[in-house]
Amino acid sequence: MLMDISSEMIHSLLPLFMVTALGASALAVGLVEGLAESTALIVKVFSGSLSDYLGKRKGLAIFGYAMGALTKPLFAIASTTGIVLTARLLDRVGKGIRGAPRDALVADIAPAHLRGAAFGLRQSIDTIGAFLGPLLAVGLMLLWANDFRAVFWVAVIPGLMAVALLWFGVQEPEPRQDHKRTNPIHRRNLARLGAPYWRVVGVGAVFTLARFSEAFLVLRAQQAGIPIALVPLVMVAMNLVYAVSAYPFGKLSDRMSHTRLLALGLVVLIAADLVLAANNHWGILLAGVALWGVHMGMTQGLLATMVADTAPADLRGTAYGFFNLVSGLAMLLASVLAGLLWDRLGASFTFYAGAAFCAVALVGLGWSANTAIPKR
Repeated sequence: MLMDISSEMIHSLLPLFMVTALGASALAVGLVEGLAESTALIVKVFSGSLSDYLGKRKGLAIFGYAMGALTKPLFAIASTTGIVLTARLLDRVGKGIRGAPRDALVADIAPAHLRGAAFGLRQSIDTIGAFLGPLLAVGLMLLWANDFRAVFWVAVIPGLMAVALLWFGVQEPEPRQDHKRTNPIHRRNLARLGAPYWRVVGVGAVFTLARFSEAFLVLRAQQAGIPIALVPLVMVAMNLVYAVSAYPFGKLSDRMSHTRLLALGLVVLIAADLVLAANNHWGILLAGVALWGVHMGMTQGLLATMVADTAPADLRGTAYGFFNLVSGLAMLLASVLAGLLWDRLGASFTFYAGAAFCAVALVGLGWSANTAIPKR
């Protein structure tokens, strides 16, 4: 929660900072966001595998959170898009280092019959930070007359608090007695990640392709004529809905067919894209953003649960790593394509294209419904 407050104070303002203060294009925003998020997801492969090899997760998580906290000042001093890109990449490398070990740690601790609820709760608390961050950013922007850089400096504080809390407040379970240090990405170990797991990886990639970066929600809000200082409220609204819905849908996933819940998530995302494409009036914009948040609450914790359900316990870090590697490449492609469509054909076409891809993904999910995607 603390790290999300820190990150979202910056990320909710960064697209506007790049466009208004640095003169960047929508394509540049999409490229920066796509490269940053894909970098984080790709790095998770190596951190997850290393946590499996060591049999320990906490040390890598602390290092990743510390790296994320210490890169925040770069945003405050950035004078070019290149510096912003460097800061985003370093920040996301930190996220990549901590992400898979943290998720594997949650899976290690949570009872199997409550794993969906556990990931839903983790996602919900995480997302509480994601709406408190933009809310704090709005207050500081109003207080300091749209001073982006001052807000970015304040974001350093909750980041450092997150590192301290993890260091002193979280106790890691002892490694299993039979744990042996073997190469998790050796062909023999990768063969243990069977077909059900790789189907989940494929489903996750399709979902990522259908859902580009939330930076474009911020740009859509600017088109609605919302004052710059208030634009982060769009992310507040999205993350509030996400936080409220993640835990109930996580609990539901412990009792409901995973495939059916994923399909419903795609239907909600199609509705969000169509609403956002239809009009840039602020009321319609908020409705689309709320639907986007419901989709996130339905699917993100569920996909993490499906990875845990289909991977051997001693390879969970590696499993999350490869899942996020594939999703990272999909995120890069989706965000760059969204930026190109936005610059050349406009915002509405970008969201209509997202809805079309969702429909294709929904057909593909229905076609694969009889395959071994895990069910509760």
